[in-house]
Amino acid sequence: MLSIDKTHSMNRVKRFIWALPVLLVIASCSKDVEKNLDGDEKPLYITKAADNVNFSDYTTFSLADSVAVINNNQLEERVRTDFDAAFIDGIAAEMQARGFTRVGHGDSPDLGITVSRIYNDYTGIIDYSNYWGGYSGYWDPYYWGYPGYDYYFPPLYGTYTVTEGAVTIDMFDLKNAAGTNQLRLMWSGLVRGSGTFVTGMIPTHTKALFAQSPYITN
Repeated sequence: MLSIDKTHSMNRVKRFIWALPVLLVIASCSKDVEKNLDGDEKPLYITKAADNVNFSDYTTFSLADSVAVINNNQLEERVRTDFDAAFIDGIAAEMQARGFTRVGHGDSPDLGITVSRIYNDYTGIIDYSNYWGGYSGYWDPYYWGYPGYDYYFPPLYGTYTVTEGAVTIDMFDLKNAAGTNQLRLMWSGLVRGSGTFVTGMIPTHTKALFAQSPYITN
């Protein structure tokens, strides 16, 4: 179940390692790099739930107390900035509003939730050849003492690099981890675009993600 919204993404486990899934959704929502130059890009919210999941079977959840920073598919660090703490609290508020109880990660939670900040660099090439069209109209060769001459400009190309960022939320099934020998990804949300990393926008981001995921309820 994939949702996209654009507006103006052993015994019962007592402890677990906060895992990071392969976020193929990042690749699927990456746009043409030149379009990423648009600083006014609207926020984009993408959510995806696993098939045949009944969230009413789960009661408690726990959130990782730090955020993973992933740069070009490499984990750089886990941090807790003011922005990160506010995003974690925003997710907790949405989960509690839907009837789930927050517990510590050592208290056998049914659901485990992680937050990641993801940055990817994209490099492109710009062709400046047409930039010089009509140049003689700006600077007549007569200025240089060569009336009647033509300007010649060899092909000229430039390169640029754009860094695209996103915040992802991943929810795992801890309740059944012991029986399946795996941490099953149950739901993912992604936020990207304008205002992604603005602290004041966090309530808007978290509400938008959960609003298009009404099935997350207890």
